[in-house]
Amino acid sequence: MQAVDKHFGNVVALSNISLKVYAGEVMCLLGDNGAGKSTLIKTLSGVHAPTHGELLLEGNPANFTSPGQALDAGIATVFQDLAMIPLMSITRNFFMGREPTKGFGPFKYVDWEFADRVAREEMAKIGIDVRDPSQPVGTLSGGERQCVAIARAVYFGAKVLILDEPTSALGVKQASKVLRYIAQARNRGLGVIFITHNVHHAYPIGDAFTLLKRGTSLGSWRKEDITREEVLNMMAGGEEMASLDAELAEFQRTDSASVA
Repeated sequence: MQAVDKHFGNVVALSNISLKVYAGEVMCLLGDNGAGKSTLIKTLSGVHAPTHGELLLEGNPANFTSPGQALDAGIATVFQDLAMIPLMSITRNFFMGREPTKGFGPFKYVDWEFADRVAREEMAKIGIDVRDPSQPVGTLSGGERQCVAIARAVYFGAKVLILDEPTSALGVKQASKVLRYIAQARNRGLGVIFITHNVHHAYPIGDAFTLLKRGTSLGSWRKEDITREEVLNMMAGGEEMASLDAELAEFQRTDSASVA
């Protein structure tokens, strides 16, 4: 992204955002609620066109007019709601809209045997043993569902994988499973954009960090150039936290004085 702005009428959602994502790296996009992360995702994935600035994919201008175009170009987005139908099978969710077929013309039909085998194999690659791919995806845990969505994107040839808060509603064990698969996607040569407000999930897996605040970028850093504490401080706002500490200390002093 180069100097991208996004306006909705008089509302400036993004202002002068520049971002680089390299193959085989995890770029963590950090920001609190309202920082502009969702708008940025939608601009990258073809939902919104930038008002100003440009997107470049492998050095070439990328003017997406729909999410389908972005997907065809290799930019796959896994949104928070996962775009899955809980009552449908793992296989149906895995191949939704891209079902493998056999036959020709009016005799064409979906090859469910092949689809089941691929779904089982792709899930096994990330350490999830699916005994029956025809089971409803709603029977999987939250972490396993995230892994289905990520495995689907990787299988269909994504070059850039955008993950929208993949660990936000997960417990420690499930979150670690998702982070492990993000590392696998990176090792396969994908560029990963990991959107989160949880520094403790982002820092161990990230190679680079970009911080957003109220639609503007606070900057981008390589991991070796910034500590976890510095990222936390910028996320929280150093002055605001110092002010809060002072207020809490004053409350404690006042309470102690009244008890005495």
